[in-house]
Amino acid sequence: MLGAFANKIKEIVKKITFKKIDEKEAQKILEELKLTLLEADIDFETVNNIINSIKSKLRDIPPTLTLREYLIKLIYDNLVEILGKEKYSLIGKKKIMLVGLFGSGKTTASAKLANYLKKKGLKVLLVCLDYHRPAAPEQLKQLAEKINVNYLIGKDAYETAKKSLELEKEYDSIIYDTAGRNALDKELAQELKNLSKIINPNEVLLVIPADLGKVAKVQAQEFNKLVGITGIIVTKLDSTAKAGAAIIACSQTNAKVKFISYGEKIDAFDEYDPKSFISRILGLGDLDSLLKKVKETIKEEEIKEIEEFNFETFLKQIEYIKKLGSMKQIISYLPGLSISLPEEIIEMQEEKIKKWKAIIQSMTKEERKNPKILNDSRIKRIAKGSGTSEQEVRELISQFKKMQKIAKMFKGFDEKKLSSMLQKFGFRFKF
Repeated sequence: MLGAFANKIKEIVKKITFKKIDEKEAQKILEELKLTLLEADIDFETVNNIINSIKSKLRDIPPTLTLREYLIKLIYDNLVEILGKEKYSLIGKKKIMLVGLFGSGKTTASAKLANYLKKKGLKVLLVCLDYHRPAAPEQLKQLAEKINVNYLIGKDAYETAKKSLELEKEYDSIIYDTAGRNALDKELAQELKNLSKIINPNEVLLVIPADLGKVAKVQAQEFNKLVGITGIIVTKLDSTAKAGAAIIACSQTNAKVKFISYGEKIDAFDEYDPKSFISRILGLGDLDSLLKKVKETIKEEEIKEIEEFNFETFLKQIEYIKKLGSMKQIISYLPGLSISLPEEIIEMQEEKIKKWKAIIQSMTKEERKNPKILNDSRIKRIAKGSGTSEQEVRELISQFKKMQKIAKMFKGFDEKKLSSMLQKFGFRFKF
């Protein structure tokens, strides 16, 4: 999440965690943090405010905390302060207008938001107000049909906006996808202003790609003057090398991040939870959110059906992991792992899991259910069929046997026992 920016922040936290920290070292780390924030295209004034705030508070360390603990806490608190302290909800009867630049991912964000609200039990209407980009209406139609929500497409932005108001009583949420525009373009800016007067939205969400950079400052200010921004959706969090745009936009509009979009899949979209989000940026993990994600993504009956641990059930577990996201995303939820594991190791594991899947799929049903029958000739055939080496097949079998032993140890473990065991290793959280 947040690409190079998050990696550099994690490196700073790693230094605080593993190096000897005194006042002099703390000042060096703050200078490194300052440089990291500037490299992320956060403007100089905002960066100075963050660093000066941390420095002033470092003079008075609470007696219950060490310098190391307090420094991490201050970095955390300042990032949360800028991005928003609380989770926001859009539940209820609302008209929600999305605005932003060309290429910010606004149409996709509209559909992701519609899908999110639909899952919350709301009746949603997607409205296309972008008739400047020829492909926009068709894209919105395809996305709406994919998530099975109603949509409204006309030939003119103003007429379509007026038509949507006639349907207002039928829906809980109406989401308006406006044309991508530069806020400084007078003609498009006036159109947006006019549409806002017609719709009278409850929420105006600025869609900001995380890689926008310093341009975000001016754009956020101008959009705010035009239509009054009430919140921000940050997109492209999975691919950016710079991540200052969200912080800049928040600091310039006083509107906080409400949602984050971090992948191409329609459900790669979450409400912004400062505790979870910043903890993961800092590499401190978030087990609560991971467990919530598991419960939302994987049905309880799917987990219960796995009784015997064999290659058949192991393949199912690999599929469950894929549903949760990439290995990198999953590891970001685990305390300490994202700062202690190099990125190349995570990528290697990702590749290894792909190979494991190919190997298991090349086995017969009998071989999957009874791994004991895997002899030399079967291993040779499986390697050829999966496009892997015999050594890689044997490595998987060896890894499987170890996991089989662990599975036996954990049989009958309930959530409370697992929580208690993890707490002994310093993972303090509640299910």
